[in-house]
Amino acid sequence: MQFDVTILGSNAAIPAYNRHPSSQVLNHNGNLFLIDCGEGTQFRMNKFGIKRAHLNNIFISHLHGDHYFGLVALLTSFNLNWREHPLHIYGPPPLEEIINIHFKHSQTKLKYELHFHSVLDNEAKIIYDDQVLTVETIILKHRLPTTGFLFKEKKNLRKINAEKIAEYNIPHHKIVEIKRGEDYINEQGKHIPNTELTLDPPHPRSYAYCSDTVYTESFVEQIKSVNTLYHETTFIHEHEERATETFHTTTKQAAKIAKLTNSGKLLIGHFSARYEDLNLLLNESKEVFPETYLAEEGKTFTI
Repeated sequence: MQFDVTILGSNAAIPAYNRHPSSQVLNHNGNLFLIDCGEGTQFRMNKFGIKRAHLNNIFISHLHGDHYFGLVALLTSFNLNWREHPLHIYGPPPLEEIINIHFKHSQTKLKYELHFHSVLDNEAKIIYDDQVLTVETIILKHRLPTTGFLFKEKKNLRKINAEKIAEYNIPHHKIVEIKRGEDYINEQGKHIPNTELTLDPPHPRSYAYCSDTVYTESFVEQIKSVNTLYHETTFIHEHEERATETFHTTTKQAAKIAKLTNSGKLLIGHFSARYEDLNLLLNESKEVFPETYLAEEGKTFTI
């Protein structure tokens, strides 16, 4: 099952060096989730071949413009392209008012249903839940109410061992029960344990998106052993004082979080416009956490 993330925007605040404000698309088996929507997001979607028709859920971490200024433009384009199926937006409560004001004063009437879900920053909670995936908020510490998002696959049913099913001539209508972990007793009363009939399912995968935040270990336990961690890395460590003043994180701090959480790999992004050479940030992070990668625009990372 496909599970990957494509970087659309990687810069902080101001576009620079052909880097754009924050935005990512998570693809879970063809179901697309947009995470933040900085200015120019829809242009990046076009450039990198993102299929908008498969996008039904948008998550906004907070209300600094570099994380949502592209949202109304995207919603308007959906309308102009005659979108008909519903769209869900998850974000801070004032975002609903912002969207409505834009549409009110532009006299825009949407052709599709737009459902807004208020996201609060007082406690971590599940805000999205389908048959295979959940999305849980991560409480961050920034100048405005801010949440990250933890995408987690649900535990799969056990995999059928087809050879054993054929060997014991097990009827088809028993397969679902066996996949759920039940043993099988045949007509002669023979007990066949589930472990003989099934194989372990793939281990559920997870992706943590940690947007703007000052260094904090408050969510470390929540994202323990996450497969892939994205953590903002606005500054090199030399500028730690500036990072604290602006409620942001440095290279080595983000890498420390990855190490503490035993993450599979770390993606760093939200780069300050003061840095043209991103290897300055990458090399510092790698000193603490070797499996660090630059969240550069157009790159797709497998979870």
